[in-house]
Amino acid sequence: MVAAVIATCREIERSRGECRASELAGNVGYSEGHLRRSFRDIVGVSLASYVRECQVDRVRETLRESATVTDAVFEAGFRSASAFYESGAPRLGMSPARYREGAPGAYIRYTSVDTPVGTVLAASTSRGVCSIRVGDDEDLLVEALRDEFALAVLERDDEGLHHVASVLAGAVRGDDDASVLPLDLAGTAFQIRVWEALRTISMGETRTYSDVASQIGSPRAVRAVASACAANRVALAVPCHRVVRHDGTLGGYRWGVDVKEALLVAERTSSS
Repeated sequence: MVAAVIATCREIERSRGECRASELAGNVGYSEGHLRRSFRDIVGVSLASYVRECQVDRVRETLRESATVTDAVFEAGFRSASAFYESGAPRLGMSPARYREGAPGAYIRYTSVDTPVGTVLAASTSRGVCSIRVGDDEDLLVEALRDEFALAVLERDDEGLHHVASVLAGAVRGDDDASVLPLDLAGTAFQIRVWEALRTISMGETRTYSDVASQIGSPRAVRAVASACAANRVALAVPCHRVVRHDGTLGGYRWGVDVKEALLVAERTSSS
């Protein structure tokens, strides 16, 4: 069944038109109901959600090349513009037309704070924090931020983001929980479910990747949970450092295993 689900994923990703569940099931020799159930168990999201996310990805790919947003929407496989705006547009994180133009003029403020685990760089839109990076070289962190938001207007604002910096510094010490910060994130439906689950893990506690997969109702999607953790762009605020392997070892961490260990030690010490 795993092979059938993988084949279905590849077919959805290649498709440039509407994907019908009945046809997808027939192509792999299973009933529609069986494919839907197995797909959710293995991939971690419903078949319909996966189709929509792939369509949204295709809109992202074509928006800058298409003459109009409507052209991009139909080329991606949506049956109507309204269907896209109802299910796809919100996941872009900005209006489709603005994305097609490269999001010129988007205003993002940033600040940094020195901590025991290195420099923590945070960036925020008017809606919330959109990036938190950790490293030893602040210049490299700022450069990476500019690459991430290449066409935005970035401005340092230490005063305006003082509270954010204070919370992050406290989080590194184990005194504050950065998951309280408002966020402005864009991700797939599955990634959002994982990130929301991570923000429910209390300071001083850990969960395994399997625990998180079970919590979101997709117990077989352990690898997908790990991938969502790796895709997290806001360290500390979405506390993926609190997720460990089933044997208790730390596993990987985008900002370094040493940083992950230091954060967990600080939280446990503060909570004891």
